[in-house]
Amino acid sequence: MKIKNALLKLSIVLLVVACKTNPFTGEKNLNFVSNDQLFPASFEQYNQFLKEADVVRGTSESRMVKDLGENIVNAAERYLNANGYQGFMNDFRWEFNLVNNEQANAFAMPGGKVVIYTGILDIAETKAGLATVMAHEIAHALADHGAQRMSAAQLQQLGAVAGAVAVSGESQSTQQIFAQAYGLGTTVGVMLPFSRSHEAEADRIGLTLMAIAGYDPNEAADLWRRMQQNSGGQAPPEFLSTHPSNETRINNLQKWAPEAVAEARKYGVTNF
Repeated sequence: MKIKNALLKLSIVLLVVACKTNPFTGEKNLNFVSNDQLFPASFEQYNQFLKEADVVRGTSESRMVKDLGENIVNAAERYLNANGYQGFMNDFRWEFNLVNNEQANAFAMPGGKVVIYTGILDIAETKAGLATVMAHEIAHALADHGAQRMSAAQLQQLGAVAGAVAVSGESQSTQQIFAQAYGLGTTVGVMLPFSRSHEAEADRIGLTLMAIAGYDPNEAADLWRRMQQNSGGQAPPEFLSTHPSNETRINNLQKWAPEAVAEARKYGVTNF
């Protein structure tokens, strides 16, 4: 009983004190992994990845990736400074690399390390299409989604320990049933929706950033239509996926694009 009470108190403390405000939404998000803890490890992993990857250098495409990334980060800085978050990106070390890989993919690591695969360039088609991808990845980094997922995973592990202690006096079959039900329930009921909410949030923030950077957010939905065609409709049901369905994503992008255009006007951006 003492162990269970201690775990419960620890969970409450973590939930109360381990929150960080998202500068783009104003919401407080669970996050007890500091930049000092996370960024050095992220940078090391990124550098290791680059050593093993086929990085494209000195081409017009690689320069475009770097230019787009820098433009979007500058737009983010304008937004953050205008909304009272001066110095928010001080710990970030932005880097944008194009990697020769046929996958239609891209990713960002905590602290501002971004990779674009060559396989997505043809689908992007235009600078605005590629800006959609890059702004989405930059938004993940700025919104601390990596740290939030790590924090949630740690809480999930803590919950598993607390539950195991609670049923420790029960039969072995009961303990096994709990372990299976907890794992399935927290994955489908918590962790996957948590990941989908991050994807949607990165889409919305990304639209704003690309618009302030001068790229038309109305082209974002077209990019995802092309992504949908490229996938051939092969995707798991949305409730079993870490990403929103293509239909959900396209509908959201269409709905949010006018908001991004209106936000960009505040920064003097009226033409794309």
